Amino acid sequence: MDYEHYKKQLEERQMEIETRLLEKNSLGIERGFASDMASGELSQYDNHPADSGSELYEREKDIALLGHLKEELSDIEYSLNQMKAGKYGICEKTGKPIPNERLEAFPTARTVSQASTNQEMSKDRPVEEEVLEDLEANYGRDADDPEYNEQNAYEQVASFNQSSMTYDDSSLMDNQDGTGYVEEFEPFVSTDMHGYTGADHVTFERNVHYDKYMDDMDEAEAERSED
Repeated sequence: MDYEHYKKQLEERQMEIETRLLEKNSLGIERGFASDMASGELSQYDNHPADSGSELYEREKDIALLGHLKEELSDIEYSLNQMKAGKYGICEKTGKPIPNERLEAFPTARTVSQASTNQEMSKDRPVEEEVLEDLEANYGRDADDPEYNEQNAYEQVASFNQSSMTYDDSSLMDNQDGTGYVEEFEPFVSTDMHGYTGADHVTFERNVHYDKYMDDMDEAEAERSED
């Protein structure tokens, strides 16, 4: 069969990969991470661990991609040598011709799809699936079970919030004060996205903080009247 089309395709990809490999090498990918030529730093001593971690992650990613390119280049060179030997397009396991459709999608294919080594699917599943299956199986069936049900789900999640809620009827709201606010009126005074544009555009939220503020103002007024 005439495989000139695939040969041209493989040779173009070979040149592209070789060019990219030269570019990667010029950037110091193969040098050590702490090298000044690789990281651009004279020393790693004064770098924050998070910055070094980010740089290390990028370096590991580049090295992994570089490995994939080298593996692909090796497959291309093997396929070109098979063409020279007149063995290209023949399944190495069954001896049958590899369909053109497979070669179009995967020019470096060495076997027919049925004989590929990637036919087996892993049966390993994340351990979390077992927990989720148990939750789904028992969800809502036992109202006396305090582990989880729809009635206390919100309380469990909201309990991790470190700041107090500021809206009405919140089960976890600290109604004694507006924790986290500088001024007393901040928990119930708001403006639109343009910020403060005048007293006419200020909104008062009628929540417990507003009620407490008004009660305090009334008490203060009553005390002044008594004096």
